[in-house]
Amino acid sequence: MSYHGPMTDRPETRPAPQPRTDLPVYDARRLVGEDATALIVLDDKTYTLRITRAGKLILTK
Repeated sequence: MSYHGPMTDRPETRPAPQPRTDLPVYDARRLVGEDATALIVLDDKTYTLRITRAGKLILTK
């Protein structure tokens, strides 16, 4: 058995990561409009973005 330092009751804590502020921000409700559904195209593929009744976002291919 090797000794690595004093035993403590608490694990080492690290500060929480800061959110990035240099990324664009989009309001999902504005993207989808009144139908709560929008099509998003990436290269040659079309995806459907939808807000559920429970307020969750679903992105499907």
